[in-house]
Amino acid sequence: MKQKSVNILTKKTSGASTKYIFECDGCSKKFSTKDILAKHISYSHKTQKNQKNTTAVRTQVEQTPVPQLTEIFNCDICEFKTSQKLCILAHLNAHVAEQVYCCNNCDYKSIKKHNLQKHMKIHTGEKPFSCNICEYKCITKSDLQRHMKIHTGEKPFSCNICEYKCIEKSNLQKHMKIHTGEKPLSCNICEYKCIEKSNLQRHMKIHTGEKPFSCHICEYKCIEKSSLQSHMKIHTGEKPFSCNICKYQCIQKSNLQTHMKIHTGEKPFSCNICEYKCIQKSSLQSHMKIHTGEKPFSCNICEYKCIQKSSLQSHMKIHTGEKSFSCNICEYKCIEKSYLQKHMKIHTGEKPFSCNICKYKCIEKSNLQRHMKKHTGEKPFSCHICEYKCIEKSYLQKHMRVHTREKSFSCNICEYKCIEKSNLQRHMKIHTGEKPFSCHICEYKCIEKSSLQRHMKTHT
Repeated sequence: MKQKSVNILTKKTSGASTKYIFECDGCSKKFSTKDILAKHISYSHKTQKNQKNTTAVRTQVEQTPVPQLTEIFNCDICEFKTSQKLCILAHLNAHVAEQVYCCNNCDYKSIKKHNLQKHMKIHTGEKPFSCNICEYKCITKSDLQRHMKIHTGEKPFSCNICEYKCIEKSNLQKHMKIHTGEKPLSCNICEYKCIEKSNLQRHMKIHTGEKPFSCHICEYKCIEKSSLQSHMKIHTGEKPFSCNICKYQCIQKSNLQTHMKIHTGEKPFSCNICEYKCIQKSSLQSHMKIHTGEKPFSCNICEYKCIQKSSLQSHMKIHTGEKSFSCNICEYKCIEKSYLQKHMKIHTGEKPFSCNICKYKCIEKSNLQRHMKKHTGEKPFSCHICEYKCIEKSYLQKHMRVHTREKSFSCNICEYKCIEKSNLQRHMKIHTGEKPFSCHICEYKCIEKSSLQRHMKTHT
């Protein structure tokens, strides 16, 4: 290579190593290697003369021996040395990673200073970004941009299997696991599996018995803050969600959504064995135990077994004698709230269910359904021994005792036994001397209403 075309310059660096720079005589640009200089001349200076010079340069490069000098890269922090540029860059990044920024209020750490600055706003309560439509405020601009999609209704991410749409990509990724059935997180104690880490953390509190949220009015404790917020509405009487068709009001939005299915007639969950359909998944799970015969909840005092935990809790009150619900008008007390609600209709005279054929009205829907069978003549329950048919299953069970001569109800004072509980209750009044029915004309008193009706005919 001619000295006129290429000047070799030297520049001292850290240590004893020397770095060579090759300069183009045509444009004075500098290059780190002779090969890059040769390419530069061939592509940038395309005149015939330069093309000849390029050939000459290439020939001269091949003929002229160049000293093979190796560049050494030294670390300014430690004694590390290397001949490869990528290695020194990776090494320097390791030193950068050692520079950790720590929060002096909590255990938060980050290798980036701006992440720590963003985190500190949590402790200071600073929320510089605010929504111009509602009162929402946040720490980062990205959170505000995400929030604004709520007002615009924009949902850029959609599922290609169902109609699900969402604002964030992460929500779509979680949703897709529903279709794939993937549940990557599992409990190390039981067989519980879930999609999200937060659900697993919540589940683990069941095993530990941890209930960090407690009511300051009663003894209620729970795992989640949202559950406590819903519970507090019981004390305040607040029912923010109401049905636009009937007078139904409730505390939670999910309860209202379930209620609305009553008006629409929607029953999305159906049994694959019989024709049973229902509104809630939990109801279907309870129903399936009828087919399997599974009764996981049992009483530790008697032989009672049931499908649902709530049924067992109600049953246990029979043994304890607890009647936590009482009428504020009469002395009536009961085990369950639903029983009290039915009882209160006696005092109000409310009979919301009426027959569309006759004038019959009643308090409960089940009573109306039973009444309608009188008009249709339907008797779905029949005895396999005789020709007896009836409207209700309970009637058939009583009838079957006639054939089996089973008398399951017995008096604990005398030897009296009977088929029906009502007969035993009537019999017990003989021992107690109770005569609740009395004549308003004379002093006659009796145990049964039918006996009083017979007696009244003597006066008429």
